[in-house]
Amino acid sequence: MIEPEPATTLGPFSSAGATPIPWPQARAGLRDTPVYWLSTVRPDARPHVTPLLGIWLDGALYFSTGPAERKARNLARNPHCVLTAGTNQLDGLDIVVEGAAVMVNDEFELRTVADTYESKYGRRFTAPEGTWFGLGDAIRAGNAPVYRVAPTTAFGFGKGAQFSQTRWQFEQPSPQPTTVD
Repeated sequence: MIEPEPATTLGPFSSAGATPIPWPQARAGLRDTPVYWLSTVRPDARPHVTPLLGIWLDGALYFSTGPAERKARNLARNPHCVLTAGTNQLDGLDIVVEGAAVMVNDEFELRTVADTYESKYGRRFTAPEGTWFGLGDAIRAGNAPVYRVAPTTAFGFGKGAQFSQTRWQFEQPSPQPTTVD
């Protein structure tokens, strides 16, 4: 799949002489990040933030959670969320992705997600009693809800000798015309 190329602009909080971070560099950061942070909104409008494992695949971030977990319940009420990736160092790249989480039900897509999880983290990436043991198999079997978040807007914060703030704006698909029978 050809991933969409976003419109890229340099933000006003960048160092003099800074240039926008190229989207392929940010995409590689999203692909290689081991842990993401998901921000959702509780029913009473308070924020909820939690770390999770995830993958970048075909232009979107994917993650899995249990159906009764707070993040799943929040997303059922309000799919808008933010995923962040980066480093706690003063040198590197932090990335913020805004979008709406959509539950994945397509069998082929779920198999691809499970394979990509295992490629990134290993087939059995924890001990048999660990939280994520057998996650790929659970995804393939449809026993672990999977969400896809295609970015609407993303921000990159380059840190180091120069600081930069890059904004990537993704074109949203046009609504499909509806027909009335």
